[in-house]
Amino acid sequence: MGIHRLNHAVLYVSDLGRSIAFYRDVLGFRPVPMTPDGFRGAAFLQAPDSTNDHDLGLFEIGANAGRSQAGRATVGLYHLAWELDTLDELAATAQRLAAADALVGTSDHGTTKSLYGRDPDGLEFEIVWIVPADLLDEDALAARKRIGRLDLDRERARYGGQTRGGVGISVPV
Repeated sequence: MGIHRLNHAVLYVSDLGRSIAFYRDVLGFRPVPMTPDGFRGAAFLQAPDSTNDHDLGLFEIGANAGRSQAGRATVGLYHLAWELDTLDELAATAQRLAAADALVGTSDHGTTKSLYGRDPDGLEFEIVWIVPADLLDEDALAARKRIGRLDLDRERARYGGQTRGGVGISVPV
């Protein structure tokens, strides 16, 4: 089975309009008109610059739905990770997440620089920039074994704010 990437994720949400607004306004996703005729309570969204048909499916299950207990009281998915092209984009996303009170953490995994967010239903996600293959060094590779504090200004000074991430790793050369 030759899997080469995640094509889309489907989330159950309590309020479809609220979730569409969050993913659109905070993360830049755009609605894709592909909901089947007569089908209510669903929306499909595409991430900026994505080549996928859609990246998110949202299915409304109603306001009485409880928040996810995955990892606390039940098994389930912890988070999805979306990759950005540049550290400048990562910094701008951090500001938008913070303004929406949706930024729940950051981390430096050596080869990846990550933000962690939570949507209006409490579903967590990660936004990541990956060090390109030609810039990997011993320090970055060794740091994969720990979780450090993310200093975006330091990382932009080190790698450049407009350096395209993931090249040679997740993005073909």
